[in-house]
Amino acid sequence: MDTEERRRGILEQARRSGAVDVAKLSADFGVSKETIRRDLHVLEEHGLVRRTHGGAYPVESAGFETTLAFRTTMHVPEKARIAAAAADLVRDAETVYIDEGFTPQLIAEVLPRDRPLTVVTSSLVTAGGLANREQISVLLLGGRVRGGTMATVDHWATRMLAGFVIDLAFLGANGISREHGLTTPDPAVSDVKSQVMRVARRRVFAGVHTKFGAASFCRFAEVSDFEAIVTDTGLPLSEAHRYSLLGPQVIRV
Repeated sequence: MDTEERRRGILEQARRSGAVDVAKLSADFGVSKETIRRDLHVLEEHGLVRRTHGGAYPVESAGFETTLAFRTTMHVPEKARIAAAAADLVRDAETVYIDEGFTPQLIAEVLPRDRPLTVVTSSLVTAGGLANREQISVLLLGGRVRGGTMATVDHWATRMLAGFVIDLAFLGANGISREHGLTTPDPAVSDVKSQVMRVARRRVFAGVHTKFGAASFCRFAEVSDFEAIVTDTGLPLSEAHRYSLLGPQVIRV
């Protein structure tokens, strides 16, 4: 096996399992740990993985996106803390948009229960979870359902959104960076998110620290478009400050 074949194999393993370990890769491919570290360094330079202590995880891109089922297994405690802190920002909003994805789904679960609220969402999972909640009216966007995320996209969804004025939108992204803004791999998903950005009065990004510094294919917003960014303490304080200089309040929990 040559170097390129090994690196393709490492990337495939990372995408299949969600993360890879240097020691295991060394044993699997029969090369030294230092060779694996060099391979991961090259893959990171190409924007295909992000390195961690002792391994790496795949970066979502135009050609690769993790499923909702996979997302429910990663960084769950951090996502739960983020959801709770994000829900505190609802304040006097009467209409709320909940994006597709696991972190927004967790936000939906902890929305205020003591007053009427209208929730608009593209997520079938979120809509189902809120359908029987007292005092919450759910509007599910129509459209083509993406099997991996169980969310609706395409012109049915964007046309429906165009008729709304939404008080507060909770949005996720596959990547957020100061240079490229907020990005996602699928143009159809980007169109929905872009329309949400246009019709929402207030916008909050909620996502774990691994999203930061990553860039995907389609840009749908700038960092400065958001009132707040809610993430976990895995994002260094110095980096949080750099994002805050672009406008939003950065909340680390």
